[in-house]
Amino acid sequence: MPIEIVKPPKRHTLAPAKQRIIDTADRLFYDEGIRAVGIDRLISASSVTKATFYKHYGSKDRLIVEYIAYRHLQAAEEIEQLAQRSDEPLELLRLVFEAQAKKVSTPGFRGCPFLNAAAEFTDPAHPVRRAVQNHREWFHELLESQLRAIEHPMPGDAADDLLLASDGAMSGGYAGDSIAASAALLRAFDQVIAGARQPAAA
Repeated sequence: MPIEIVKPPKRHTLAPAKQRIIDTADRLFYDEGIRAVGIDRLISASSVTKATFYKHYGSKDRLIVEYIAYRHLQAAEEIEQLAQRSDEPLELLRLVFEAQAKKVSTPGFRGCPFLNAAAEFTDPAHPVRRAVQNHREWFHELLESQLRAIEHPMPGDAADDLLLASDGAMSGGYAGDSIAASAALLRAFDQVIAGARQPAAA
């Protein structure tokens, strides 16, 4: 199985204060929204001084990009853990989408952190949007590589379908019925996988 792509970036040990700041941002940005949380709130909740904050992150914009990178690291580590449970591409895909379906129904869930961040930054060239796009390209490549490994006749298109289904479940599960969104996501997954047994169009 082409497992290299699911390996997460190396996690570096951060200075305690820097780790507290990113952990605080991770929680507050997700729970309350990125623009709603100011620097003073981050500093207070992290129990650091203003000088310490600027020493480690320099600006809120830089911290936001680091937050997206931190969320990507967590997502990659979660998939790597799932990959340890099976070396079969189809099983890995199923585990990934079952985990997503479960996450949608978890208390405190408020949608996809990457989509949420993208919605707050309208300029496609903004570093935050580029960081979100990098994550989405990584996830798409992961899906496509596993679909290709199970000989899906149209792995790129199928990866598009799965990514869109994931987006819909994450958004719909937060805004509406999380149970229905989870069930719909798994149905969409089954439909895409069923296509692996169909020949590609001439």
